[in-house]
Amino acid sequence: MKTPLKRLVDKSPLVAVLPLYGVIAPGGGKLRGEQLNLANLAEQIEEAFSTKGLTAVALPINSPGGSPVQSSLIFDRIRQLADEKNIPVYAFAEDVMASGGYWLGLCADEIYVNSNSVIGSIGVVSAGFGFPALLEKIGVDRRLYSAGDNKVKLDPFSPEKEEDIVWLKKIQSEIHESFKNLVKTRRGERLKKRKDKELFSGDIWVGEQAVDLGLVDGIADLRSFCRKKYGDKVRFKRFGGQRSFLQRKLGLRAQSVGADAVEALTTAIKNQAAWGRFGL
Repeated sequence: MKTPLKRLVDKSPLVAVLPLYGVIAPGGGKLRGEQLNLANLAEQIEEAFSTKGLTAVALPINSPGGSPVQSSLIFDRIRQLADEKNIPVYAFAEDVMASGGYWLGLCADEIYVNSNSVIGSIGVVSAGFGFPALLEKIGVDRRLYSAGDNKVKLDPFSPEKEEDIVWLKKIQSEIHESFKNLVKTRRGERLKKRKDKELFSGDIWVGEQAVDLGLVDGIADLRSFCRKKYGDKVRFKRFGGQRSFLQRKLGLRAQSVGADAVEALTTAIKNQAAWGRFGL
């Protein structure tokens, strides 16, 4: 057992562990604070890269994706610090590293997965509901006023318009193109000259399939990888990510009452839908 003095002068390799767990969503709102976004992670990222004697940063990732903007912001912040401090970054997929979750994984120099991890979903999706038939059935008249021809689009209480769908698909296509370019830039020759149609169809792959495609670098878990690379005396320091799996998955806090309870339920339903796309 190490004495306090020995711990102070311990020169064994130190790996900062920064978990990225949950749905990626914009900041703002009490329950949004339980999800992945730069506002929630900025301090932890800074602390991880400021650790004295740091050897590397490890990112355990378990995320079905979410906001492309927040995915990009988190990616940028981690890469900026990694490049500034010349610190290697390794990502380790758990159950799911898909869509925006894979975007986060791309900030690592190398990506490793479990043989059963679900990887990929390199695409863009938008989901919603339409209620005009319901309003007509219950006798409610929708009144919506705007200044500007394009101010109101995809209103869930109005009939869907073809031009609105074209507009949305154009935005999705531009974001998808950005995602594809990032994958090509970060993975480079490791993609093994696979066809874009195969890699960027929005499909998902499991473990070795993702390795074969070049989307990830191999099968490994965080602890075993770091011990093999840095020796048995490697130390780990964790930053955040202490909530239970259910809290991480659904975005729930310990207590929710009143309006918070409604927001908690809404957030939980949205988060469960995101995880449900991957069978979880």
